[in-house]
This record gives sequence, structure tokens and C-alpha cells, in this order.
Amino acid sequence: MAKKPQPPSARIAENKKAAFNYFFEERHEAGMVLHGWEVKALREGKAQLTEGYVVIKNGELFLIGCQIQPLKTASTHVSPDAARTKKLLMHKDEIRRLIGKVEQKGYTLVPLKLYWKDGRAKCEIALAKGKAEHDKRSTIKEREGKREVERAMKSRQR
Repeated sequence: MAKKPQPPSARIAENKKAAFNYFFEERHEAGMVLHGWEVKALREGKAQLTEGYVVIKNGELFLIGCQIQPLKTASTHVSPDAARTKKLLMHKDEIRRLIGKVEQKGYTLVPLKLYWKDGRAKCEIALAKGKAEHDKRSTIKEREGKREVERAMKSRQR
């Protein structure tokens, strides 16, 4: 029997580092303004979000620091820039509400993941507050505790 081709994964890239460095208050979905070569590179999974952040300029959202590596087969008449600033698309009311919250002390906008939705690239952003050093230590303790429990359960099942 012939196997059916697997559908491409909806997830493109994820910022795992953000969960370690920030507490998330709210999550929002934003569209992205992309060039053709960027869409092709995203379909190949050539994106990285770990150094990315979101800024607000003139009432618009921009994603800075997100790396999209161009494909080797990119067109010769296009000069791709991997670290190009990308505009994020959201409703005006949502942007105004986020501006009000970001102006409060300690809040920032962080990109969490890139994914496909109905054939369009979307970026999930979060309104986040930075973690203190002791919060990061407790996160590490919880993670190690979960690993130990999983190891004990695994050895118990043998």
C-alpha cells in the first residue's frame, strides 16, 4: 500500500527561550508582511525567533531580530536580507490596547512562534513581563523535578 504524503507542519519556528525569560500576560495573533523569498524560506522551516522582539512605531507593530535565512535557490535579481524588519498586522483597537499596556513599567512584546494558518504566515506575540533571577531558578528546579519524576516512572515500568 502506498503511503499518503504527510501534510506540512503548521508550526514554523518557536521561541522556547521566551518562556524561560518572561511571564506571559496575554497572547495575540498577528499577520506578517513578507516578501516572496521569505515565504518560500518559511515553507522550508528556515526561521529563527530566539533573538526577536516586537517594537511599536507610529502606531504599528514591527518584528525585529527574526532571522529568515534565504534559500540557495533564491532569485538572482532579489537581494535577500535575513534580518529584515517585518511589519505585523493587527486590528487598530488591539494595537492601541497593547500600546497602553507596553507603556506600563516592565511590559514588553515578545514573539512566541511562527505558524501557518489558512495558507498565511502568522506570528503569535505575547505581552510579557521579565522574570527576576530567582524566578528563573525556580523554573529550572521545576523542570529538573519533572525530569526526575519521568525517569523514576520510566525505570519503574521496566
